[in-house]
Amino acid sequence: MDKKLNNLIFVLNCGSSSIKFAILNPNNEKKYLSGLVECLFLSETYITWQCSGVTYKKKIGSKINHETALNFIIDQVLSEQKDIFKNLIGVGHRVVHGGTKIKKSTLIDNNIIKCIQDAVSFAPLHNPANLIGIKIIIEKYPSLSRKNVAVFDTSFYQNMPETSFLYAIPYNFYKKHGIRRYGAHGTSHDYVAHKTSIILNKKFKSLNIITCHLGNGTSISAICNGICVDTSMGLTPLEGLVMGTRSGDLDPSIIFFMNKSLNLSINEIETILNKKSGLLGLSGISSDFRYFEKNYSCKKHAKRSVDIFCHRLSKYIASYMSLMENRLDAVIFTGGIGENVPLIRELTLSRLSIFGFKIDLKLNLSMTAGRSGIITQCTSRPVFVVATDEELAIAQETSNIISDK
Repeated sequence: MDKKLNNLIFVLNCGSSSIKFAILNPNNEKKYLSGLVECLFLSETYITWQCSGVTYKKKIGSKINHETALNFIIDQVLSEQKDIFKNLIGVGHRVVHGGTKIKKSTLIDNNIIKCIQDAVSFAPLHNPANLIGIKIIIEKYPSLSRKNVAVFDTSFYQNMPETSFLYAIPYNFYKKHGIRRYGAHGTSHDYVAHKTSIILNKKFKSLNIITCHLGNGTSISAICNGICVDTSMGLTPLEGLVMGTRSGDLDPSIIFFMNKSLNLSINEIETILNKKSGLLGLSGISSDFRYFEKNYSCKKHAKRSVDIFCHRLSKYIASYMSLMENRLDAVIFTGGIGENVPLIRELTLSRLSIFGFKIDLKLNLSMTAGRSGIITQCTSRPVFVVATDEELAIAQETSNIISDK
């Protein structure tokens, strides 16, 4: 056991269809435990975790929800790590949406919980899951109840110009009701942007990059001179790119048509757009990208779904290049799909050759399983895969908040 086993943070990241967790030292970045529950609500839900150099994998069950998965983590994984757990100084929770009131990371109390609850309509797939994680951890570990910190994805976008965050609807809807673009995945975009500044040996405040976070949820951000100036997700994480089960951009009149002509209720439409669309809706089979990677060349519905995914992504990259003030330092791929699916990177960049992107096929194929590096030819605009580490970013922010207290 590490003699310097102190200053540890437990990080809980409840996503829409997965749960990531870790125990780590935010100062030396050493991870003592890390794990992932994936495919929540699907036919087979698995948990994988690593501790002391050993990897474990187990099927939890079928159509498992967040609460059941969290109880498994606590009862079957964390209970075996008492020596590590007793050295925790805090718990960091990833929370997607801070709503109109919360601008930065903060210690969690009843008022913060209410604010997260009030913002559920802005992140209907995520904030409820985040609240479940907060509730269970506070109940199970009362000694840490005053050391839980919420780290908000929306914090990264607080300095976006109003030309990017305002919608072209009556201004009063923003002033009175806070209807604006808030963004999501901010913790990941911020982390990989700082990593890229180190890779390029460039000061963060002069960094011009486009970051593509691709997972079950997907988003893209334009970062100019170290500030996010635009992002694809909007009032909620439904807007933007094609996602696992979310539609991304669509004509708002589709909602009117569904309601008036197809007699679907608003609740039914919301469920369709958030949980039954995206790759799942296009294919009618799956939202898991491993399926599409395996079947791209042999099944028409898989090819169609992937091509639409890449078409939307390439359009966003091209449009965000116009925000770079005549200099683009790099395009970054990150997230579970961005880091591990060379096919997506190849298909997307092939659509951007007019802008001078030339992929190196060998380098591209080599960048998987947590590897970071360049994937383009020497005569190309640079494109990198940069492995994100939201858990480390959350742990460092949590440690800072607790220290400030």
